[in-house]
Amino acid sequence: MKSLAASALFALPALGAIVSTRAPNASVNAVTLDVVNAQGSPDGFERTLITANGTYPGPTIVATKGDTLVVTVNNLLDDPSMRRSTSMDFDGVFVTTDNAFNEGSPFVTTCPVGPNASYTYTLPLGEQTGTFWYHSQLSVQYVDGLRGALIIYDPDDPQKDLYDVDDESTIIQVGDWWHNTSTSLLAGYVATGIVPVLDSGVGRFQGGPEVPFNVVQGKRYRFRIINESARNVFTMSVDGHNLTIIEADGVATTPLTVDEVEMLAGQRYSVVLEANQPVDNYWFNAPFVGGDPTRNLNQNATLSRGILRYQGAPDADPTGPMTLGPTDGTPLVEANLRPLVPEPAPEPDVNITLNLVVTTGKAQWNVNNVSYVSPIVPTLVKILNDSANATADFNVTENTFVLPANAIIQVDFPPNDDDEAHPFHLHGNNFFVVKSNSSDVINTADPIRRDVTGVGAAGTTVRFSTANPGPWFFHCHIFWHLQAGLATVMASGLDDVRAETKPTPEWEALCPAYDALPADQQ
Repeated sequence: MKSLAASALFALPALGAIVSTRAPNASVNAVTLDVVNAQGSPDGFERTLITANGTYPGPTIVATKGDTLVVTVNNLLDDPSMRRSTSMDFDGVFVTTDNAFNEGSPFVTTCPVGPNASYTYTLPLGEQTGTFWYHSQLSVQYVDGLRGALIIYDPDDPQKDLYDVDDESTIIQVGDWWHNTSTSLLAGYVATGIVPVLDSGVGRFQGGPEVPFNVVQGKRYRFRIINESARNVFTMSVDGHNLTIIEADGVATTPLTVDEVEMLAGQRYSVVLEANQPVDNYWFNAPFVGGDPTRNLNQNATLSRGILRYQGAPDADPTGPMTLGPTDGTPLVEANLRPLVPEPAPEPDVNITLNLVVTTGKAQWNVNNVSYVSPIVPTLVKILNDSANATADFNVTENTFVLPANAIIQVDFPPNDDDEAHPFHLHGNNFFVVKSNSSDVINTADPIRRDVTGVGAAGTTVRFSTANPGPWFFHCHIFWHLQAGLATVMASGLDDVRAETKPTPEWEALCPAYDALPADQQ
C-alpha cells in the first residue's frame, strides 16, 4: 500500500496497515491499537494528532464473518492540550446484551480508558458483514484523528458475482479536518454556538500530490466508502461512470444504480463501479457541505476530489473540468433503497416522538426539551447496581427512555426547520427506515435497515427491535451537536441486562480509575 501522508482525508487505508492478526481457520482476530499523539499533516498543515498506531486514518481492521474481534487499546496519550483519556466505539457492530460492557460509549456503557492504561474490547461479530468503522466516542476527540475503517468480509457474499475486486485498495475513507485541536474548537463552540467550520475536506492541499484510485479497464470494483466526518456531508460521484449501491451500513441492498451518492456523517455504502470507459483519468468527486465556508477561508472545495486512473493512463490530472458532479443525473434517494433480503417492518408496540430544537445563540441542542448531559455514573452501572429501574430513576439530563425487552419501538422525528439533516445513529441495533427524510413515502413492506439516517425538514420514522436489550446510545453523528445535547439513551429490558450482563474485573476497574484522575488527564 502507498502512503497518502499529505492527502489522507480522501484515502485508501494506506497510512495504517492492516492490523488484524488471524490464524488460519481460527475465529479469534487479535488487534492492538496504540492510541498515541503523533505529528501529521493530513492536508499539508502539520499539527499534533491523536492517532491509532501513529497514523491518520488509523490502521484498517479486517475480519471475516463469524470472527471474534479482540481489540486491545493502549492509551499512550501525553499531550496536555488535548483529551488524555479515550474510549473506542466500533460503529455499526452489534454488541449483545451479555457483552454490553464492551460497547465503548463513555458514561453510557463504560468509563473512558485513562492515560497509561489499557482495555481490551471483545466483540463476537456473529452474522454481521459489511463496511464499518471505529473512532473515539469521547467528547469530540475523533476530530483530532482517532478514526479508521473496519471491514467484515463474507466469503459467501451472495453478491460477489457483481464485482471482481474488493480489497484494501477499494476502501475509501472521507472526512473533515481542522487545523486546531478539538478541545480549543469545542471551547469556541460553547462560547459562540457556532459549529466550527472545517479547514479542509477530502482531497489534496494546494499544490499537493494526486490521490489516485487505480483500476483496470473491464474490471468491476467494490468501493467501500465511509464518511468519517464529525459534521460534513459528502456527495460522491465519478465522472463518466455509474455507481451501483449494494450495501448500506452493513446491510446488503438490492442493486441500485445511481450516478451520485450523498453521505451523511457516519454513513457507509458499498458501490460497484465498472471500469468500462476509455483508458484515461477521471475525476472522483466529493464536494461537501457543512457550515458557512466564509467562516474559514482555508477551505478550497475545488480540491475535494481524487482521480480514477485506468491502467495505461498518464500520471496526470484529468483533462476534464473540476465539477461538483452530475447536474442532470440520477442521485441516490434513500427511500429507493431496498434490502437484498426483504423484511417487513413489524408493527410497533411503543411509539416515541423526538422533537429536535436548538437554543438560539447557544451551543445547546434539545430532544423533547432536554439537552443530554453525560452522567458521572454510567447508565449501565446504574442498571447493574439495581439503582435504576424506570425513567424517573435517571437524571432528567440523561434523556433515558426505559423500554420493554422484545418489543418494536417506533420513533417519529417530526419535520424541523433546521437547515441540515441530522444523521441519527443507533448503537447496539439497526432500524427500519419506515419513512426517510428523502421522501414522503411510508414503506412498511420492505424498508431498508441501517444504523444512520437523516432527520430533517421532511420528517423521519424508524422502527427497531429491543430483542437485544441494553442501554444503547441514540444520537446525532454530528459530534458537535452530540456534545451540545442532541442525544438520548434507549435502555431496554433492564431485568434482562441484569440477568445476562456479567462484566469483567477489567471493566469494573475503569470507572474508579477514571474518577481518580486529575481533570487534565480525563
